[in-house]
Amino acid sequence: MRVVTLSAPDDVDGWRDAARGLLADHVAPDAVVWQVGDAATDLFAATAAGPPPAPRHDAAAPAMRVPRAFLDLANNAALHQDPERFALLYAMLWRLRATPRLTDDHADPLVRRIETLAKSVRRDIHKMRAFVRFRSVSDDAGERYVAWFEPEHHIVRANAAFFVNRFASMRWSILTPEVSLHWDGAALQEGPAAERGDAPEGDPIEEVWKTYYASIFNPARVKVGTMLREMPRKYWKNMPETALVPQLLATAQARESGMIDKARARESTVGDNARAAWEALRDEASACTRCHLYKPATQTVFGEGPVDATMMFVGEQPGDQEDLAGQPFVGPAGQVFDRALAAAGITRAETYVTNAVKHFKFEPRGKRRIHAKPDAGEIEACRWWTEQEQMLLRPKVTVALGATAARSLFGKVMTIGRERGRELRLPDGGAAWITVHPSYLLRLPDEAARASEYERFVEDLRMAHAALG
Repeated sequence: MRVVTLSAPDDVDGWRDAARGLLADHVAPDAVVWQVGDAATDLFAATAAGPPPAPRHDAAAPAMRVPRAFLDLANNAALHQDPERFALLYAMLWRLRATPRLTDDHADPLVRRIETLAKSVRRDIHKMRAFVRFRSVSDDAGERYVAWFEPEHHIVRANAAFFVNRFASMRWSILTPEVSLHWDGAALQEGPAAERGDAPEGDPIEEVWKTYYASIFNPARVKVGTMLREMPRKYWKNMPETALVPQLLATAQARESGMIDKARARESTVGDNARAAWEALRDEASACTRCHLYKPATQTVFGEGPVDATMMFVGEQPGDQEDLAGQPFVGPAGQVFDRALAAAGITRAETYVTNAVKHFKFEPRGKRRIHAKPDAGEIEACRWWTEQEQMLLRPKVTVALGATAARSLFGKVMTIGRERGRELRLPDGGAAWITVHPSYLLRLPDEAARASEYERFVEDLRMAHAALG
């Protein structure tokens, strides 16, 4: 039986050197006893007696290449308080000779256990960095800052470099039940274990810190369970701000109600401002002459709906009845659109509806005005208005009804057949869907095809609506 004695509970370098020698001597894990100083650290240490036999290294054996992932894992897990940690790590190292990718097998019991040890150590390291609070004291050399901390694992020395780098310009001491650290601004020294009473209780700076903490405390985001997981009560006595927590929690509901009332008042003001901005945009668009379509058209047909709508529909252009009424989607295609919205579970009054082109383009045939498709120049000229509507509303989902609308929104030709039925991203990052224009359904001559395409249209609207969550 080989007995390995390490100098300290966090003697990672000593474990690494010993493990390297044991591997070279082909010593199996069950033939090794690990201990720290005179205290046994695994279950079988009591059976070992006397000094370890001299190592018998095989000089001809090539050095084992250890995965970086294992070294990172071992550097943390070796600092755990588990008395079996060194034996577990050597057992894993032994297995790595035959299975170099063992660290990737997170379902392996040994790997999983060591990962749990390492995770707990990393968490403790974070807790020390987050919850150490220095108090100012005076000694012969002047001002010094002293803190008390109770780690769960052997992490104090491993964390020393962090505090040296963070507080390099001040003199400080961190006292713990295992070891103490002292920094004089130039060199780090270790001291013996300390007790809670060795650390000062408070200083004038804490009153300033308490005032700041109370001012940034957000009662609307209080989650007591999460707070206790991240900041267990054992650390509360070390931190001045935690003395305020009970009172802040007791008054959280009243403070939250006040915040909600203020937010509602602010939202009301913001909503009024947004509506005023939309009305100004609509009035400006009523005099639009960005392309020649304003000449034969009766009027600009701007978008309509609430300015806080989460869903925006963009069609092609106004039709004959829309041009006369000055409202979008009120003709035959609009009736199909309304029916499909209802079938998809969408209320039109809660959506914003507009068109890519704001003036009616047509060809006169006697007394009738026949719809004519807008060209690329007309779409681009009117695109500015649609972009302004989008920036003002910022809808969560925008639906392009037809190829003209899709080209306006994306700034390029989009194929409905290829893009239909899936969520896309607009140039500004917003979510978008593409489907057919309702007028397409009216042009289908076959009754069965019209019914089938209508159901597919409704399903497109339903999927887009579901994207709102």
